[in-house]
Amino acid sequence: SYIAKLGDISEGYHYVKLAHTLLDRVGSRESAGEVICFGTPVRAYVEPLQAALKYHDEGYAAALASGDIIQAALNMMQLSMKMLFAGVNLQTTREKCAEVIDFMYERKMFIFMTQLQCLQKSVLKMIGTDEMPKYTSAEEKNILATNNSVRTSYYFQGAFTSFMFRSYDDSKHYAEKHLACIDNTWANLFLHHAVHAFYIGLISFWVARKLNDGQQWHKRGERSKLALKKWAESSQWTFQNKWYLLEAEESFCNNDFDAAKTYYEKAVSSAKSHKFVHEEALACELAAYFYLELGEINKSVEYFLRAHERYHEWVSSKVDFFRKVFIICCK
Repeated sequence: SYIAKLGDISEGYHYVKLAHTLLDRVGSRESAGEVICFGTPVRAYVEPLQAALKYHDEGYAAALASGDIIQAALNMMQLSMKMLFAGVNLQTTREKCAEVIDFMYERKMFIFMTQLQCLQKSVLKMIGTDEMPKYTSAEEKNILATNNSVRTSYYFQGAFTSFMFRSYDDSKHYAEKHLACIDNTWANLFLHHAVHAFYIGLISFWVARKLNDGQQWHKRGERSKLALKKWAESSQWTFQNKWYLLEAEESFCNNDFDAAKTYYEKAVSSAKSHKFVHEEALACELAAYFYLELGEINKSVEYFLRAHERYHEWVSSKVDFFRKVFIICCK
C-alpha cells in the first residue's frame, strides 16, 4: 500500500497479491482482516472498482472472526465509501452506511463513526431526504477540530455535495479547506485519494473559468488531471472516464471547444462502458452546461435529458434539481 502511494501501483499490487497468497498458504486468518483492509484499495487501482467491493465483506468477516473490531470497522467504512463512488444504488449505500454506523456506535468507535457520518450526510443529500444521522457524539466537534483525517473527509464531502448541486461559493470554500488538510493524511494508498483528486479537479477548473485570475486553480485542476491520467494507465476501467472528463473541463477552460466536445463524449462513453452510472450522468450534465455556454441549445438539451435518465437510475435527488435547472435554461 505504501509503495503504491509512492507511485508504483504495479509493484504495490504485486505485494498485495503476494500477501494474499501467503495468507492462503499459512492457513491463518488472524491477520486477514488487516491484509484485506489495506490491500483492497490497491486492488481498486488495478481491478474494476465494482469487483473490489466484495473483498471488504471478506475482510469484515475475517476481522470479526479473529476479534479485531477495528479492522472490521475499517473494512466496512471503506466499503461504504467505495459503494458511493462505484455508483451503487444510493438507497443500498444508505442502508449500508446506517448498518456500519450502528456497529460503530454500539462499540463506541466515535472517531470512525464521525468520519463515516460525513459520507452518510452526502448520501442522504444526494437522495434528497431530510433525514439526519441517527447518532450524535458529544465528542464530534472535538474530533473534527483535532483529527485531520476526519476533518479532511468533512471538507471533501462538503465540496462534493456543493459541486453536485452547483453551489459555486460553497464548492470553492470547502475545496480550499480540504486542500489545506491533505498534506498530513495517511501514507497508505486508498481509493479516496483518486476520488478526492477527481472532484477537486472538477471544482478547480470550474473556479478557474469563473475567476479573472484563475491560474492557481487551473494548476490545481491540471495536477488532478495528470494524477487521474497516471491512474488510468493502471486501470482504464475505473479511471479512464474521470481522466477524460477532466481533460474536457480543462479544454473548456482553455477555450479549446473542439477538444472539449471530443473529451466530453469520450467521458460519457467510457463511464457507460465501465458501468459508472453516476459518472455517466455527471459527464452528461457538464457537457450540457458546456453546450449551453456555446449557445448550442439542442445539443445541451440532449445531454441534460441523458443526465436526467442516469441520475434517475442512480436514485438521486438530482432528478428534481435538474428539473429546476432545465426550466431556467429553457427560459
